[in-house]
Amino acid sequence: MKYSSALYIGRFQPFHNGHYKALKWILEKSNRVILGIGSAQHSHTKENPFTVGERIEMISNQLIHDKLIDKVIIASIPDTNDQHNLWVSVVQHYCPSFEVVFSNDPLTRLLFLEKGIKVESIPFFEREKYEATKIREMISSGLGWEEYVPEKIAEYIKEKKLDERLKKIYSK
Repeated sequence: MKYSSALYIGRFQPFHNGHYKALKWILEKSNRVILGIGSAQHSHTKENPFTVGERIEMISNQLIHDKLIDKVIIASIPDTNDQHNLWVSVVQHYCPSFEVVFSNDPLTRLLFLEKGIKVESIPFFEREKYEATKIREMISSGLGWEEYVPEKIAEYIKEKKLDERLKKIYSK
């Protein structure tokens, strides 16, 4: 039996092939996925170089290209500045309804479980290869990063010169 709606949260800085494989795996388990873009208020830093708008646009481009856009709703979710007791309420405020959360993050799992919301794990898809921190470092140094992200993500980053932004951020 498929879930009607599932939540998958991440910062997606950038949205890489591991995230995309996880999203496709979740789509096998659910008719619709709410892709929650966390840390929505942050940008232009080493940890969060892209704006929430840029992340929405690059992910949407890939979903449109692969004809998955009708199965995914993208929502932006701001941080609660370590007020963990508020976080689930904030997520519910910013997202359409969902019946299950897919996450491997221990704190995320704990917070949703404490609120009585079903949580499931996601298989790791080549985690040692697809690690956002390493990919950001590769982008900043211009080292063959394109193979680690979906095609339309790489195109967007280059077209909008976001790779140049990362080079500037990392050179500080």
